Amino acid sequence: MADPIRRSPPQEGENPAARRQQRRRRRRQKLAHLFLCLGVSLGCLVILVLGGAAVINYGPSPAARDLFVVSMMETSAAKFLATLYFSPEEIQQILEANSVQEVTEVTDGSLVKIPSQEQGEETGDPIEIHEVTGSTYKGKMMIVKDPSRVYLATPPAFGADAAGMRVEEMMARDGAVAGTNAGGFVDEGGVGNGGQPIGLVISQGQYLAGDRNAPTSIAGFDQDNKLIVGYLTGQEAVDLGLRDAVSFGPVLVVNGKPAQVDGTGGGLNPRTAIGQRADGAVLLLVIDGRQPHSIGATYKDVIDVMVQFGAVNACNMDGGSSSLMFYEGELITTCASLYGSRQLPSAWLVK
Repeated sequence: MADPIRRSPPQEGENPAARRQQRRRRRRQKLAHLFLCLGVSLGCLVILVLGGAAVINYGPSPAARDLFVVSMMETSAAKFLATLYFSPEEIQQILEANSVQEVTEVTDGSLVKIPSQEQGEETGDPIEIHEVTGSTYKGKMMIVKDPSRVYLATPPAFGADAAGMRVEEMMARDGAVAGTNAGGFVDEGGVGNGGQPIGLVISQGQYLAGDRNAPTSIAGFDQDNKLIVGYLTGQEAVDLGLRDAVSFGPVLVVNGKPAQVDGTGGGLNPRTAIGQRADGAVLLLVIDGRQPHSIGATYKDVIDVMVQFGAVNACNMDGGSSSLMFYEGELITTCASLYGSRQLPSAWLVK
C-alpha cells in the first residue's frame, strides 16, 4: 500500500500569507512577460506591414505603387494605409490615372433577344455555376437562363435607425434559390449596418430610395426582363420602366462594348458584378479577395471575365467585404469579412 502524501510543514518563520503573495507576484510576472511578447510580435507585424507598404510606395515600380493605393482607397476601413504615404492631391491623381472611364451610352434593348418559352425554345439548365480564375483571383460565375427570375430584394425599411439584412436572410424570407449582394451603403470605418443605401433603389416596381434628379451609374431590369446599364437619373430609370434597379458602378460593358480602362483599372479587391448575354441569360459574378487563395481582381479583370462569358451589358456592384454568393442555402464563395455575411440594403436574388 502506497504511503500517504505528506505535505511539508511550514518552515520556521515562514509566513503563509507571504507565500501566497509570492505566487501572485510570479503569476503577474508571467502575464507581463506574455503581454510583452505579444506586444513585440504585434509591433514587428506592424513594422513589417508598414515597411512593406513603404517599399511598394517609394520603390522602383510606379505600377505596384498605384495598385496598392487604389486597392486601399477602395476599402472602407484601410484607406489610412494610403494616406500615410501620400497627400490627398497625390492620391486623387493616382485614382484618376487608374480607373474605368465613365460610360455615357445607355443600353440598347434590341441587342438582347430573350427566347420565348411559349415557342418551346430550349434554354438548357436553368442555373449554371462556373469557376473563374486569374493570376490573382478565383471566383464563381452564376448563369441564370431565365432573366424573369432575377430581382432586387431589400430589407423592410431604410434609414439611420434601420438595419439591412443578410443575403441569406432575404433568401429565406422570399424562398429564393440563389443570391448575391447588390448596391452600396453608408459604411463609415467598415462598420455600417446596411440600413442606409447610397443612390437609387427600385424593388419589384417600388421606388424606395434615391434622388430622382441625381444621375448615377445604374443597373436594372425593365419590364421585358432586359438589363439596362448606364448613367441615369432616378426619373430616367422610372421612365424606362425599370422594375428592379440599384445604383453602383462603374458600367463595365454596354451594347457589347467594353468600357475603356486607364492604368490598372482599379485595385485588387473582392468584386461582384451583374451582366446579361444576348440570349437574355443573366450573369452574376463574385470574385473572392483578401484571401490566401485569391487576392482579388481589378475592374479590368472583371470586364475580361464578363466579355469571356458573352456579356452584352454589365455593371460592377458593391464589392469588398460585402461580396458573396449563395446557392441553395450554401455560401459558395469566400466572404472577406471577418464576421461573415454582412447586413446589406439590397441583394440580387433568383426565384
